[in-house]
Amino acid sequence: MSEDLAGRVVVTLDLDGVTDKAGLMDRAARALALPGWFGRNWDALADSLGDETLWPTEAVERGMLIVVRGWQAYAQARPEEWEIAEEVFAASAAGRPALDVALALGGSS
Repeated sequence: MSEDLAGRVVVTLDLDGVTDKAGLMDRAARALALPGWFGRNWDALADSLGDETLWPTEAVERGMLIVVRGWQAYAQARPEEWEIAEEVFAASAAGRPALDVALALGGSS
């Protein structure tokens, strides 16, 4: 049995060219249209993913699927950081039935 994700709002988090945490946080802030006060740290990312008031309006109603693309180079360059990122994504998705995060295995463009 699988969950139907077809109706979800899809947000692409493209990490192509990202080699550090600061780059990941900048891309996440842009992709998710996070407010200027977003703290650009792991806790702030987790809080933002879990706060539906920061989601696109239609995502609150339909759910959100975040597709992370181009992540492999970052994961290879900074494996410890990437492990934390995966934990943040997994915990956020596990804590919110309306949120899913998928790691795309293809290229970013």
